[in-house]
Amino acid sequence: MTNQEIKQKKKPASPFNLADITSSIKQDLKKGKQENKSNKNSQTAPDDSYMFTGIEGFDALLTKGIPKGLNIILEGKSGAGKTIFALQLAVYHAQNKKKCLFISFEESEERLINHMETFGWNPKKLIEQGHLIIKRYLSTDIYYEEDHDSGNVKAMMARNSDHVTLDLEPFIIGSEGLDPDIIIIDSLTSIASTFQGKEHNYRFYLERLFRFFEKIGSTNFLIYEPYSNGALQLETQCERFLSDGIIVLYNARHGNIRENAIEILKMRGAEHEKKIVAMKITSEGIKVYPEQEVFGEMEI
Repeated sequence: MTNQEIKQKKKPASPFNLADITSSIKQDLKKGKQENKSNKNSQTAPDDSYMFTGIEGFDALLTKGIPKGLNIILEGKSGAGKTIFALQLAVYHAQNKKKCLFISFEESEERLINHMETFGWNPKKLIEQGHLIIKRYLSTDIYYEEDHDSGNVKAMMARNSDHVTLDLEPFIIGSEGLDPDIIIIDSLTSIASTFQGKEHNYRFYLERLFRFFEKIGSTNFLIYEPYSNGALQLETQCERFLSDGIIVLYNARHGNIRENAIEILKMRGAEHEKKIVAMKITSEGIKVYPEQEVFGEMEI
């Protein structure tokens, strides 16, 4: 190696050029943003066969969401938040242009609207837009006749309403010109009271009702309050057996304090957390805390 080559090899590197470094960083950042945007756009779109409730924290308990078309029981005793959960779910989907039908055998339309307004929701606007319909019926409207020859129930819904035919069509839905995405019934407990002593008729009624829901393709939430100990109770508890999913809301007592909690007891076709977690009814509605498990003995 010549002396000249040695000198060239030992020649110190050129000093850092701040302008070149800054330009290089900007180019890298720009490239990174473009790659991130490309990756985001290439992600698989959400599965349209599932839905979420829109209730803060609750949807984190589900891997993909609730499969559409299921019949889901919202179960819990008084004060657990069942109706609030259902109304909040309906408002969320109505705001997202879904058609929601809330059938009440408990409270009047006016009281339910007032109830929603206390949480800062705007149900009247959703009703005017046709995305939310609230209808009240009396449990005494439910009527059935037993066919002694076949042993089946002939008339299934209401004696005082011309909306209903023997096979549940068009029920309340067709008369409103509504093809609902979501149907909520508040409550099965009120309906069950009509069939007291005739449990087999009640089970047949529910089977027909669920088949009707399947035909129209709606996702359905049916509020159910178990009877207290010592009270009259349908022995079959067929709601649990016939339903596709059960969400249990608790109003648990710890000493002299009551706390709300929630769990997904079952959800057919959906992966979900199998734990009871904390829940609060706030001024804005229900909030669920999926990481805050409820331990210890609960007096439900």
